This record gives sequence, C-alpha cells and structure tokens, in this order.
Amino acid sequence: MGLAPEGGEGGDGLTGYIVHHLTHNTKQFAFGTVHMDSWIVALALGLLSCLWLWYYARKATSGVPGKGQAFVELVVEFVDSQVKDTFHGDRRFIAPLALTIFVWVVFMNTMDLLPLDIPSAAVQAVAGTEVMHHTYLRWVPTADVNTTFAMSITVFLLIIYYSIKAKGGWGFTKELFTAPFHAEGTVAKIVLAIPNLFLNLVEYLSKPVSLGMRLFGNMYAGELVFMLIAGLFASWVTFIPGVIFNSVWAIFHILIILLQAFIFMVLTVVYLAMAHEHH
Repeated sequence: MGLAPEGGEGGDGLTGYIVHHLTHNTKQFAFGTVHMDSWIVALALGLLSCLWLWYYARKATSGVPGKGQAFVELVVEFVDSQVKDTFHGDRRFIAPLALTIFVWVVFMNTMDLLPLDIPSAAVQAVAGTEVMHHTYLRWVPTADVNTTFAMSITVFLLIIYYSIKAKGGWGFTKELFTAPFHAEGTVAKIVLAIPNLFLNLVEYLSKPVSLGMRLFGNMYAGELVFMLIAGLFASWVTFIPGVIFNSVWAIFHILIILLQAFIFMVLTVVYLAMAHEHH
C-alpha cells in the first residue's frame, strides 16, 4: 500500500517518510497560515456529499427503490430516528444538520482508506523524485486538528444560539451565574456567582474541545498506523505481509470511520438538545 520510504525533511528512511506524509500543503495569508490540502479536500468532499444526496433525492420514486435510493433512504431514516429520539423541539433545521454532519464526516474519514502514496507517486511520475520530496498533500481532512476544531466551533456557536433562543438573552446570562448551584438570598447568590460562571464556562468550552479532539485523535492515529505499516513493509520482500497488515487494519478502520462520524453527529444533536431545554 506504500512506496519505499524516501528521504524527507525529517531525515531518511521511515522517519523521513512519516514526516513527509505528516506535512501539510500550506499557504500564508495576512490572517495566518492555511492548510490548503485540508481545506480543498474538505470543501470538495462537502460538495460531493451534497451532490450525492441531491442526486438520489431528485431521482426518488414512490415505487420500488433502486439500491442507491434504498441506501440513501436508510441513511436518512437512521439519522432522523437518532434526532427524533434526542431532540424534542423543531427538527426542521437539526435533522438536515445532523445528516450533513454524518455524511460529510464519513466522506472525509473514508479518505484514510485510500493509499497515502498516490499523491507522491503521481508527482514523482510527472515531475521527478526531487519535486516529490517538496510536494505535500494530506488528504484526510479530519486528521487535521484545524478541520475538526472548525467544525466543533461551528457547533459551539449553534449551542450558544439555541441557548439564547430558548432562554432569552437575559435568561441565558442569568443561568450562567445562578446554575448549577442555586441559592436563596442576595449574599449567597453573589458568593456563588463566580463558581457558577466558572463551571458553566468549563462545561461550554469542553464541548467543542471534546468534539474536535475526539475526531482528530482517532483519525490521526489511524492515519499514522497506515504510515507505519507502509514504511515498515515497503520492500518487495515484505510486500505481501504489508498488504495483509494494511488490509486487516483497513477493515478494522472502517468501523472507526463510521463510529466517529456517528459520535460527532449524536453529540452535536445532544448538545443542541441540552441548549434548547429550559432550566
């Protein structure tokens, strides 16, 4: 599944091979550095997932569905049932959001199953080995912490929006200072206001951190295992064992891909449901 380890910025052999494949294709802007590979691949996969859903929605018939339509309907019904069991308010926005998150994250995670040496091999075939060593492309967006945190921060903003929508601006602010420790009397409320605010801030901030780090950590680890297998079994002598190890890990990794997408979707819905509830 991998080519022979080549020298990279981190040195020769396996170390250089891994360092090369862990390096992002970046571009400097006035506001900072952007990982162009993660951004472009995530955007392309997002458009592809929308196109995939739109295509089968447009072709949907009331008769016996084809395999493609049946599979899409199965995914939509599965996500809708999860939302229905968790979120008890108006689901007209939450259900499509959950479906988008699930499908998009699955698409991004699935990039980890593609041979990681395809970009290097393509560049080497066209431009030569020297150019390949200075050309980077990490095509698993969810193995980039910037991608997962961007998604989790968006969820965090939705949590704040639904909290204010359900409780009002004053109700939301009041809850920050009066929960979870409720008190009677002005003095007790003042004394507990700072601890309540601190605990609420920790609770709110821990949600995007846990969402982003969980998805990133699992996908980064999976990507790194593929690199180690490709690097350790790179010679022609160990090619067959490398294929076997890669295949076994890929089969197991399919479960991780689907599970992490499911967890991210479910936790998003749970967090929004918690924000929507009055306390």
